[in-house]
Amino acid sequence: MSILDRFSLTDHVAVVTGAGRGIGAATAIALAEAGADVLISARHVNQLEAVASKVREAGRRALVVPADLSDTDAAAGLAQAAYDEFGRLDIIVNNVGGTIPNAFLDTDVAYLEESFHFNVSTAHALSLAAVPLMLKGEEGQKSITSISSMIGRSAGRGYLAYGTAKAALAHWSRLAATDLAPRIRVNGIYVGSVMTSALEFVAGVPEMMDQLETKTPLGRVGEAEDIAAGVLYLASPAGKYVTGKLLEIDGGIQAPNLDLNLPDLV
Repeated sequence: MSILDRFSLTDHVAVVTGAGRGIGAATAIALAEAGADVLISARHVNQLEAVASKVREAGRRALVVPADLSDTDAAAGLAQAAYDEFGRLDIIVNNVGGTIPNAFLDTDVAYLEESFHFNVSTAHALSLAAVPLMLKGEEGQKSITSISSMIGRSAGRGYLAYGTAKAALAHWSRLAATDLAPRIRVNGIYVGSVMTSALEFVAGVPEMMDQLETKTPLGRVGEAEDIAAGVLYLASPAGKYVTGKLLEIDGGIQAPNLDLNLPDLV
């Protein structure tokens, strides 16, 4: 067996959230290229259809489920939809999430709770619904991968809500890995600055882009495919001895590489 065979997911079934663009789209396509059929979900059906077309070009089946994934019932429903369509369920990729940076005094309890809900509760809802269906399947590689952020392991001004939620998601992955071993592996990825829609506001500002690049040891902003490759490793037999871990795919940064210029308290 070639080492490359360990990255094969032939006839596996995956669910990828936030899959209309960016990391989610790149991940869905990568899993398909490795042999998986994929349910993809996000809000915008036109974006999902474009991703589904690429999944089908890779020779795999795609199921498009438009949904507002801040609704935990909608998120949970993706597991049964994938099982009903494809007859099995092997891989969950919790990619939906995000929170706009905010100053501490502008971060009220509702804002903090909303961030936790969108980044953590949605992942738990989908995973909770998926696990019984994953256990119905034949023995083999079953995995859950959640997309966290390096701000979940570091500190930066303005990122309190987002960083707290992503730190919670990272530790959720460690704890869930313990609960679900040995049948289902659970891991996550600490993502650095990746050129997705979340950074669109930076792309047109040379000074901000320069800051992102020069404060990253590898000297560039990441690509969605950098993260997709990490997900493929964790979801495939290549990562079969890995659970409860967080990969750091961040260009080497140890602290936020974008200063939001929030002032000191006065």
